[in-house]
Amino acid sequence: MAVKKSARGRERRVSARADARLSMRVEGSSGTAAQSRVETESQNISASGVYCLSSHYLPPLSKVSLTVVIPRVPGVIARRELLKCDGIVVRCDMAEGRRGETRYELACMFAGLPSEHRSLLEGFVTWRNLQALHAAVRGAAPRSAPRATGTRVTAKKKVARTATRGVSAPKRARRPSGAGSRSR
Repeated sequence: MAVKKSARGRERRVSARADARLSMRVEGSSGTAAQSRVETESQNISASGVYCLSSHYLPPLSKVSLTVVIPRVPGVIARRELLKCDGIVVRCDMAEGRRGETRYELACMFAGLPSEHRSLLEGFVTWRNLQALHAAVRGAAPRSAPRATGTRVTAKKKVARTATRGVSAPKRARRPSGAGSRSR
């Protein structure tokens, strides 16, 4: 997760952000020139806004209606939730797409988000970031991240040892410390 910093090197974001592919819909409001409906999925989300790819250009500072599907999270969110709120387009830049396909990188901030929706998003973002941290510790780092071969082998050995301990297979016989060593 990239951290955005200002020219002076300070963090500008107020809320934590998590990479998450969530189904969502963006609808341009009737007062704007862009009265389009975009079905897409988020790239990342926070309690203050969402970033996604769009097939339509939406002018910055235009008002939109956002609907985001927040999945069930054990211990945090009991069931899948539909988050419906207003948003304001912060950025809409042209992105590279496949041949003949025009796509836009769309960033929207939530406007007038009720406190229960904000806490729901904060709980989801915290859970998602913890899952990413656990995956990194277990050696399931993102493919783009360089992996140390020694660490990966060690992690595999630990998993193999743990797996064999829980199974009711016969235990391996241990050799005494002096047995099996060659004499000089």
